[in-house]
Order: sequence, then structure tokens, then C-alpha cells
Amino acid sequence: MPYWSLYLQGQGFSYLQIATLMATIQLTKIVAPSVWGWLGDRSGQRVRLVRFGAITGSLFFAGVFLEPGFWGLLLVMLAFTFFWNAILPLYEVITLRTLGKRKEKYGKVRLWGSVGFIGAVGLIGGLLEWVPIQSLPWLLMPVFAGIAVSAFLVPSEKGERKPLAPKGSLKAIVTHPSVVAFFLMNFLLQVSHGAYYTFFSIHLEQHGYGKLAIGLLWSLGVIAEIGLFLVMHRVSRRFTVRQIAIGALILTMIRWVLIAELTAVLPILLFAQLLHAASYGALHAVSVQYIQGFFGKHHHGQGQALYSGLTFGAGGALGAWLSGFLVDGFSTSAAFWGSAVAMAIATLITWRKLQPPPEEPAEA
Repeated sequence: MPYWSLYLQGQGFSYLQIATLMATIQLTKIVAPSVWGWLGDRSGQRVRLVRFGAITGSLFFAGVFLEPGFWGLLLVMLAFTFFWNAILPLYEVITLRTLGKRKEKYGKVRLWGSVGFIGAVGLIGGLLEWVPIQSLPWLLMPVFAGIAVSAFLVPSEKGERKPLAPKGSLKAIVTHPSVVAFFLMNFLLQVSHGAYYTFFSIHLEQHGYGKLAIGLLWSLGVIAEIGLFLVMHRVSRRFTVRQIAIGALILTMIRWVLIAELTAVLPILLFAQLLHAASYGALHAVSVQYIQGFFGKHHHGQGQALYSGLTFGAGGALGAWLSGFLVDGFSTSAAFWGSAVAMAIATLITWRKLQPPPEEPAEA
């Protein structure tokens, strides 16, 4: 993510084309998690599906080397991300099933995803100081190969099928005003992140930052996110989930304004990246509690799929696309101002409509 927009820029694509291509990464999240989650539940063969997704996704990604032009690359990325976005949700279920009653250890396992991200952006950022950005796909292929190999090191499951959950009143849950407000909040949150995931690296490069510095700045945000997760239990004891959500939304709005106007001032930019703890960490942790509280155990999976599809998928794709228009018509700074406006609207909706989730998970 930190370098792909720079690679697309190096290939000669316009800002709007870059935004459209980056949007496909989020677009397939609308359907892929639900499709692959359903297949995993029905077959019980999640490990095999992960292996299939890792190999097939890597093969489709190799289409990048054909340099197929805009429309060809759009198809390559749609196909690649459809399989790629299947891997993480399936691995989440595999990990939780493997841990069994030791679910408190999940955070320690998931932590390695953040460590891997930090290591990858640092290493690849350093390499891109020595080799041209056009070499990025060649740097990524060994990573994809490693993921495919590691998937075969995970023991296969027994193939038990998950019993169908009772139908219940999913419609009543989804149409509840607080649930609608919750999804609107997260949809706008991901709309606001569209400029960040699509143009943050280009924005930094325009302000004179090198590839390694760009990677380190991305990593700083993830480090802040890890730090927040480590102390989130203490924050949750002092504030309600609604208070945390509103506070995090305001901090996210401030973050986008700082990036829009004061990127050249390094101490302020570092502070803005530390606010990733609020932009992603706090709001994601709160959202997990809301989904569990509103959807209960019988509809938890469907709630997670809606959360992923409507927010990260639809919101992220729309945000990336809209940011392309703002960058193409004005500047990268204008795109981050657009993100701040989205956060102002989200804060207002959350303040007026969002209520705390039930203390006990719903049984509907």
C-alpha cells in the first residue's frame, strides 16, 4: 500500500486512474469476505481455501509484469484482490479455532501482522532508494511466494461444517437507528482514509520526502496503532465506547487537517501519524464491541461481513475514487481537506444518533 501508488505514478497513470486502480483493492472487500467466509463455513476447509487463495492470488498478480495498460491492470487487480482479500478473514477464523479457550492470546498472534508490515515497508523503502520504483512488483513476488509456502505449513482442518444459525431478526438489527449510525460512522471513516491510502505517499514525495522516509512514516502509524491496542483495556475502563468513538473521530479530523497543511513541518507530521492510533486503532477496537453487542452470537459473522463490506469495501473504494477527483482538479492537500469534511459529518452523526451497544451480546 505505501508504494503502490508511487509505482502507478511511475507507470505514467493519471491521478484519477491511480485513484480508480487503488479503489479496486477496497472494492473487492465488499463481496470477497462474505463469499469466502460462506465457502469456509459450508466446507469446513478453510486452510485449503487459504492455500488456494494465496497461490491463485499470486498468479493473478503476476499479470502486472505484462504491463497491460490501465484497463488490463484494472482486471488484474480486481482478480488478484478478490482472492487476496479471502486470506485474512479465513486466517482469523483458523487462528481463533486453533486457540480454543486461549482467545486472550489472539492479540499476541495478530501482533505479527503489524510487525511484518513495519519490517516490509522499512526493507522495501530502503531498497527503493537504490532501485527504481518500477522494480516494486519484483520485490513483492518473494513475499507472495513466502505466504503461499507458509500456508502449507498450517495443518489442515478436519473439515467440520458449521451448523446454520437461526434466521432471527437480522433485518431488525440492521435497521435499528444506532446500527445505521454505526455503519454511517465507519463508512465515512473509510471514505476519509481514501486520500491517505491512495495519495499519502505521493503527497509526501511532493514535499521532498524519500522512499525510506515515506516507509518509516507509514510504519510510525502502525507502531502507534500497536501501542494503542496494548493500553486499550485501560482506556475502555475510563471512557465509554461512545466517548471513545467521538474523541477518535475528532482526532482523526485534526490529523487530516495537519497532513493537508503542515506536511513540511516534520514534528507536526510525526504527531499526525501518531494519531493513527485514533484513526484506526481506537475506532476499530470500539467497532468490534459494537458488532458483538448489536449482532450477538447468532449474527456475529454476518455483522462482521457487513462491517467489512460496507465500510472498508464501499467506503474505502468511494474515498479513493473521490480523492482522485480532488487531486486531479486541485491538489493532494485538497483531498485531505475532503477527508476532514467527511470526519466532521461523521462526528455530527455519531454525536446525535449513536448509542452505546447492549452490555450483553444480543441473542437475536
